Amino acid sequence: MISSVYQKIRTLLEMIRFSHTVFAFPFALMAVVLASRMTGELPSVGQMVWICLALVGARTGAMACNRLIDARIDAANPRTADRHLPAGRVTGREAALLAAVGFALLLLAAWRLNPLCLTLAPVAIGLLLFYSYSKRFTSLSHMVLGLCLAAAPAGAWIALRGSFGWPSLILGLAVLCWVAGFDIFYALQDEEFDRSQGLHSIPVQLGTRRAILLAKLLHGLMIMLLSLLALIAPLGEVYLGGVLLVAGLLFYEHRLVRPDDLSRLNKAFFTVNGYVSVSMFVFTLIDAALTWS
Repeated sequence: MISSVYQKIRTLLEMIRFSHTVFAFPFALMAVVLASRMTGELPSVGQMVWICLALVGARTGAMACNRLIDARIDAANPRTADRHLPAGRVTGREAALLAAVGFALLLLAAWRLNPLCLTLAPVAIGLLLFYSYSKRFTSLSHMVLGLCLAAAPAGAWIALRGSFGWPSLILGLAVLCWVAGFDIFYALQDEEFDRSQGLHSIPVQLGTRRAILLAKLLHGLMIMLLSLLALIAPLGEVYLGGVLLVAGLLFYEHRLVRPDDLSRLNKAFFTVNGYVSVSMFVFTLIDAALTWS
């Protein structure tokens, strides 16, 4: 009995790629560091717990809904036909229940944080659901996904300060550009399938070469925004060292993906981007600790 429950939980976590929480989570923690440094007060244990639970709940609900909404498309795509729902390893009811639990956790955490978080939580859920349908009618779906992940640092900032702030907005825009750029990369492998199914994406709209160019521009804009954040927050040399490292990582990522060679796309998408988010958080944390007053 215990073994079967464990296996089912493991299967559900695999379905939503729980390990990929590493993409947005460090940027949310980065916002926590910035908000704490600017107020001069460390967050309470309770605040940190509820912020983390809100992030986990939002991503769990979003991914479960996305898999459920895209089940038929995934079944028709050779690349995704073996995903858990099309392959029958997870039922539609199980996915729907997981989504409901995730979003309920988000709402509970938002309620425990502050009134503005609770007010904005349904908006966040609506945006997450909107993303799952967006590729059916707009090639800007990559930007919608970027906006969804940009909500993580913005939400963490609001959780601590109870209001919006320029640092969180600039960081959110940087995350939006970063996510949209690497999601364009990810969509390259489905360009022909999406075109045949009438689905929309930047690669379908612009073609492979121009899509890669746009991804480069978006990642360049991300570096500019992270540099601007150093002036707004303000942050010091250690942080700027982190920005330089991230610029190098993104340069390496773009070296891995070529119009005539997508064989290293997964390495560029999963490995390098994980290093990007974690590196930015670590360097921001060290910078803040060294200059804390």
